Amino acid sequence: MKPVDLILIVVTCCLIFFAARRAVGTWSGKRDCCSGDKKSNAKSFPRVRIADTDESHYPYVADYRIAGMTCDNCAQNVTNALDSVKGTWATVDLGRKVAHVRCTSPLDEDAYRNAVAEAGYRLLGVVE
Repeated sequence: MKPVDLILIVVTCCLIFFAARRAVGTWSGKRDCCSGDKKSNAKSFPRVRIADTDESHYPYVADYRIAGMTCDNCAQNVTNALDSVKGTWATVDLGRKVAHVRCTSPLDEDAYRNAVAEAGYRLLGVVE
């Protein structure tokens, strides 16, 4: 056996090991789909069913840039976090990495920033 063959075998075995470890971690719930190890401080927000989806009832509106989202599950987590703030209805556009937030009372960016941070993401500010 040539040394090159041995190196290729070792590299292939290492790749298989790390791929299997990642897959088992994800399937068992010890890892999330995006960032590897689950963040111990990240909170899972329950899905909030918005009963009133008439946009005219939400006079305060803003779009916020969100960092850290990589998949639909991330976008749903951010939506749930924002919807947990009283009087808020949010929709998240993963492609643009923007949360469209509507509220029945004046917008509280600090409350939104805290909720998004608790979910493990970052609210970067208003989209201009």
